[in-house]
Amino acid sequence: MLRPTLGDFSSIICFKAAIVGMEDALGEKATAIALTAAGRARGKQVANQLGLDASTMSLDDVANKLSYVLGKNGTRLCQIEKIITEGDTVKVYTSETLCSAGEPQGSERKCTYTLGAVWGVLEQTLGQRLQGKHTESVLRGGSYDVFEFNYLGK
Repeated sequence: MLRPTLGDFSSIICFKAAIVGMEDALGEKATAIALTAAGRARGKQVANQLGLDASTMSLDDVANKLSYVLGKNGTRLCQIEKIITEGDTVKVYTSETLCSAGEPQGSERKCTYTLGAVWGVLEQTLGQRLQGKHTESVLRGGSYDVFEFNYLGK
């Protein structure tokens, strides 16, 4: 435990206030780049800590482990619903993401840190560079926040 009295977690309200403050100071694009990069670094740490290796486990197994560590039993960043492949694309279906929490319907908010965290886990697990993007949003009529990843250099 990092803090003996307050524990390891802080408020989603405070984290989102930090995001908005960064956007005000740096602009939306620079903030999105920074948060995605920070998420990717964290995701790679998570994959290493869990010993995730695609050569020894299915994407369903990866999804289950990731859902546990990022979901209600872990950091509560988001719930991983499923991970599937469609051709050369890996799709990750998430719910209750940190980035979408408290946003009004129709908001243009993108999941940056959450996308980055999932991206980092997948790159580390699959051992390949990926290009990721947030393609569907619960804020804009989707049932899930969906992240799509394509292999680079394939």
